[in-house]
Amino acid sequence: MTRPAGILRPYRPEDRDALFDICVRTGHEGGDSRHLYPDPDLLPNIFAAPYAVLEPELAFVVEDEGRAVGYILGTADTASFVARYRTEWLPGLTGRYPAPVQPQDPATPAEMMTGLMHDPERMMLPELDGYPAHLHIDLLPSHQRYGYGRALMETFLDALHARGVPAVHLSMATSNTPARAFYDRVGFHEIAVPDPGPVTYLGRSTAATPPR
Repeated sequence: MTRPAGILRPYRPEDRDALFDICVRTGHEGGDSRHLYPDPDLLPNIFAAPYAVLEPELAFVVEDEGRAVGYILGTADTASFVARYRTEWLPGLTGRYPAPVQPQDPATPAEMMTGLMHDPERMMLPELDGYPAHLHIDLLPSHQRYGYGRALMETFLDALHARGVPAVHLSMATSNTPARAFYDRVGFHEIAVPDPGPVTYLGRSTAATPPR
C-alpha cells in the first residue's frame, strides 16, 4: 500500500474547516460521529476549536494535497486552559448551545456532550496534577498506520518539553482498543482515577518517545 504524501506543519486559521471535519469523522471511538450529533459543529467546539484558538502554538496538522487530514492539539497547563475556556471560549457558545437544565440525565449523545461543554472543570482531577498538559489527536482513517500519528505525537511532546512541561495526559473511550494500542506504543501508561466512567486516563512524560 502506497504511503500518502502527507506533511506535518503548524496549524493555520485556514485549517478550521478541515479541523472540524476530522473531529466529526473520528469522534465516535475513532469513527464517524455524524449519525450521533445533528449539529456537526458540536464536538469540534468542545474538543478541537478551543485549543486551536486559545493555544495555536501547540496545534499541528498533517496536510495532504492542500488539506489537513489529521491533527494534534492541546494545552500546556490544564488549569489555565480551563479558566480561559470558561471566560473566553464558552460565552460565545451559550446562545447556540444553552446549558442543560439541572438536574436531568442526558437523553441523547448531543445532550451529554453539551453538558461536557458547559463543565470544563471536569478536566480538573487531583490524580492528574502530575500531568499538567493534556492533548487531543485525531487522524483520518486514510492516513492511519503510516507513522503520522507518531510524528504528530513526537512534535507535540517536543513542544511541551521545550517549555519545561514535565508530563501530559489524555482521556479516551475505554472501548477504543485501537487507540489504546497506539498510545501504549508511544509510551503512555494508565492513570488510576476513581470512578472514571466510560473513559480511561493515560499519561506519560514529555521526554523522547520510545523507539519504533
